[in-house]
Amino acid sequence: MPADPIAGFLSGAALIIAIGAQNAFVLRQGIRREHVLPVVLVCASADALLIGAGIAGLGVLLQSAPQILTAARYGGAAFLLAYGLAAARRASRPQQMSIDADAGMSIGAAMATCLAFTFLNPHVYLDTVILLGSLASQRGESGRWGFGAGAAAASFVWFLALGYGARLLAPIFSQATAWRVLDTLIALIMAGLAITLLVGQ
Repeated sequence: MPADPIAGFLSGAALIIAIGAQNAFVLRQGIRREHVLPVVLVCASADALLIGAGIAGLGVLLQSAPQILTAARYGGAAFLLAYGLAAARRASRPQQMSIDADAGMSIGAAMATCLAFTFLNPHVYLDTVILLGSLASQRGESGRWGFGAGAAAASFVWFLALGYGARLLAPIFSQATAWRVLDTLIALIMAGLAITLLVGQ
């Protein structure tokens, strides 16, 4: 593989593989085996779109219009708090949750949640659009799109591994306690990220 795609893959992986709202949602969907492929494809495709936009120059526009990021910051914080509250409510219920239950989130709701986690997160614009876009532009006209392709590939590899690898945890999540622990952690992650958005500049 040429140097530019490799550099892009490693840079993209470094930014994507982190504990965050989007990854926590994909993990939960993977454990439940619920709409895994659509969820993975939406997350990875959104990343690829944002990476391409950053390379094409959207990062420059965002830096000149900070009100866009401000709107995303407050909208994202509200969404994270709402999702965190829902996770906390699930964690407070003593009943066991069936992995193969059909009463979970509809595919439409799952897609909408994926898109909200992606586009209401101002950090995705800072990391994916501005940072990766800047790193790509340093590689010149001939190398920037190869860099972007590598970064997008990292997103697809990661989300496929997370979404489908999560089912290996299924034996653990046959117990109600494991679901309560997971949902408690998700609630704490969402609340922490929301607070970070509200107090950060």
